[in-house]
Amino acid sequence: MRPALFALCCCALAACSQKPPAADWALNAESAADRATQAYLKADQRVQALEWSKARAEVERTASPQLLARLALMRCAVEHASLQWEGCSEYQALAIDADPPEQAYALYLQAAAMAPQAIALLPEAQQAVARAGDAKAALAAVQAIKAPLSRLLAASMALRAHGPTAGLLAEAVDTAAGQGWRRPLLAWLLLSVREARRRGDEDQAQRMERRVQVLQGQMRPGPQHSTTPAASANALP
Repeated sequence: MRPALFALCCCALAACSQKPPAADWALNAESAADRATQAYLKADQRVQALEWSKARAEVERTASPQLLARLALMRCAVEHASLQWEGCSEYQALAIDADPPEQAYALYLQAAAMAPQAIALLPEAQQAVARAGDAKAALAAVQAIKAPLSRLLAASMALRAHGPTAGLLAEAVDTAAGQGWRRPLLAWLLLSVREARRRGDEDQAQRMERRVQVLQGQMRPGPQHSTTPAASANALP
């Protein structure tokens, strides 16, 4: 949603050689939203709340409910990628003034049925997931997305639409782990544990549980009082 949120700034740029800088509210809002997103994904509650507040304050300077709706949806999408599927109440208060692309995006985040015309208004990365008719097609659409956060959001929406599959869970876990995003990684790992147990795959459940323990710092070794020469010889550099 970020390109849409700050597209208004681009309209302010001259088409010829003279290109004044983007408005400071837009630059400040974008920077704060980026910091808020990363803080949320890293499970830094204090910083993410502070930065979202800063981003909102900057957008409020425009007196534009449309832009504020876009920011609210951006925040909601980040939460959905972490399997937090609350109703996006901040957006609902602004929905009456939202533009059609934002209305379509809100429907998508609600996992609501969407007409082809509404799907065409979604960010390009999410359109194939919204069109997917089954879990296999949805997984292929998720795997085709290059941007990690967009891929993780798409996995969340595929999960809501088609249910969990081993391939989808593995893709989401690998995406979150590759970025070091603690919050979504924990959510997807815990879901993977539950699903493995539901399938009767206790080995997989225990592997996922050990990953949860690593993520939460529960597998750190105690103090070592001695090291044998053989162990030293085999130590990794």
